[in-house]
Amino acid sequence: MSRIVIILLLCLVVSCKEEQKNITPSQQDISFTKEGELQLLKKSTDSIIVTLDIEFAKTEYETQTGLMYRKMMETNQGMLFIFKDEQPRSFYMKNTFIPLDIIYLNTKKEIVSIQKNAKPLNEMSLPSEKPAMYVLEVNAGLSDVWNLNLGDYITFANL
Repeated sequence: MSRIVIILLLCLVVSCKEEQKNITPSQQDISFTKEGELQLLKKSTDSIIVTLDIEFAKTEYETQTGLMYRKMMETNQGMLFIFKDEQPRSFYMKNTFIPLDIIYLNTKKEIVSIQKNAKPLNEMSLPSEKPAMYVLEVNAGLSDVWNLNLGDYITFANL
């Protein structure tokens, strides 16, 4: 009888170790990795509105996952998506737990459209109003706090 109990316990331990190897992003915390700095500037004065630490989404995988599965993002952080060309873009909030402002920018890095207060986990399409080559995601409400307008622009640098 005690051999059966020992065998069952060993099976349980082995199966728990196997489960830990297959952790999906939704089951773990994904931390922010600062990869560069971005400045938002006022079109009318060229003055700096805010400086952000940013993570880049350049690869196909990074672009597809974006901020999915993240539990939080600081006010001074954002994610910048960089595409190879300028065209109409559309994002959605599948598997995204943080409410966001989605800022669409053209090839000149000028704001052409803003989707404010995108709701977490909502899979509704959030399109740009004009073609975009860059997309900046920040915490919801910040585009209003910073009083962003069409034509305001960004500059950024990698670390």
